[in-house]
Amino acid sequence: MPLAEPDLVRRLESRQPSAYLLASLRGFGQVDFQASLFTGAAILAALWAAGWETGLFATLGTLVATGAAYVLAVDRGSIALGVQGFAGCLTGIALVSSLGNHPATYVLTVVGAVLCVILMATLATFLTPYRLTPMTAPFCLVSGVMVVGAPSFDRVWHGAPAAVSSTTSGDTGITWNDLWHAFFNNVSQVFLVESWYVGLIMLVGLALAGLRVVLYAAAGSIVGIITAWLLGAPTDLIANGIYGYNAVLVAIGLGVVFMANTVWTAVYAMFGAAVSTGLTAALTSFFKPFGGHTFTWPFILTTWTLLAAVPLLPRLRRSD
Repeated sequence: MPLAEPDLVRRLESRQPSAYLLASLRGFGQVDFQASLFTGAAILAALWAAGWETGLFATLGTLVATGAAYVLAVDRGSIALGVQGFAGCLTGIALVSSLGNHPATYVLTVVGAVLCVILMATLATFLTPYRLTPMTAPFCLVSGVMVVGAPSFDRVWHGAPAAVSSTTSGDTGITWNDLWHAFFNNVSQVFLVESWYVGLIMLVGLALAGLRVVLYAAAGSIVGIITAWLLGAPTDLIANGIYGYNAVLVAIGLGVVFMANTVWTAVYAMFGAAVSTGLTAALTSFFKPFGGHTFTWPFILTTWTLLAAVPLLPRLRRSD
């Protein structure tokens, strides 16, 4: 998630007080690595279309995280492009999805969004020497800890909402209806939402960011579906997007953001998308015994690993 050029930062900050709202709007798009205002607006609209609670908590998390970054005097370039807001967005959605809409959830969303900004700085300190970025790790850490710890507190825990993947038929046959639902759900599940029309709106938003962006997102979704089916994953989970959303993020990250635009990059990105699909099952099994959530860990671990290998792989190169 690149920082802004100095002249762009100056232009954005000259629009005060609208700069805060513009930075927040970009935060929604930065979940998919995109700083486009149009992409951010489309994704925000898609989240509200998914339900008012999802839209509300996504908005709250993003606004609080962006505001906290200003208060903490974080680099203005990263704030302007929404890099400080996207983890708060995902944290808000994760908390309302896991804990329900209760007063405590609002408080935890605010606290979690602030913690995401701090963890973003912490992880950047460790990762920058290796040319890696925190990506969605702050969201995974904050939300994961809060959700696992929630049942210990009576004022926080009100019983978990039913999970999308709580029951499956175990059937590995797949139909056309399953396929097209999976294609769009893979995109919406990046935001923990199962809805084909939400995924469609988000894909339109990604198309507004550029042709390469939407093509890699679509290709990642397809690779996720194929890989999950070849491995024999239950059809219900493939159709719900559980196995493919990490593949979408890996494809965009490697194919568009972090690596040069070459044929080798395309192959590498699709390989990463397939790896993240298999890793999704492994991490889900790892987290399940203690009530943890996979979230976007497969995307993070896959992307970090493949990017760290690039300096010793001469056919591959990072973007400038």
